[in-house]
Amino acid sequence: HRPSMRTPTEMIVGLVLCPCGLLLTLTGTLAPSWRQVSLVPNQPMDVVWEQGIWDICRERQSTHDRLCGQADELGYFEQVPVRVAQGLMPSSLVVTLVGLVVAALGVRCWQPEPRHLVAGVAGLVLLLSGLMSLVPSSWYTQELWALPAPPGSTLTVGYSLVLSYLGSCLEILGGLALALSFHHCCKER
Repeated sequence: HRPSMRTPTEMIVGLVLCPCGLLLTLTGTLAPSWRQVSLVPNQPMDVVWEQGIWDICRERQSTHDRLCGQADELGYFEQVPVRVAQGLMPSSLVVTLVGLVVAALGVRCWQPEPRHLVAGVAGLVLLLSGLMSLVPSSWYTQELWALPAPPGSTLTVGYSLVLSYLGSCLEILGGLALALSFHHCCKER
């Protein structure tokens, strides 16, 4: 049996989607715009409050003056969906990094044959990391309008929440692709 010099397609797909998902999830975790609060009473019309899971920023859109580190007067950071996101999003990033290291060991980068079992395990780890970031993103979206905000203001989804969703989905798809390596493992036996 001669070793194939081609890397299996599912491994290539997994190794493309998962790092992209990691970058999107990292940006979504760090950037302070999970929710935008606009048309706040007793504030100028062009003031927008951007609320993330770590920070609140106030931006005046006409001048693009942005000031972060705003006081949390309404108890936004004490809300359960925000606290869960603060725990699960960084945990997901760490699990993704571990999964990518395991995937690199399983995919045939420097060996004649890929290690299908190792790549499959990496797929399961990356699938888990995608689910770990999808849960807080989904829960936050569900509770978006229930989280405290000034009465009469307008609430919209921020770009960080969208990036977190997309990153989670890419990690889940990449993890599933790598988990398909188990098929080759079973076929070899």
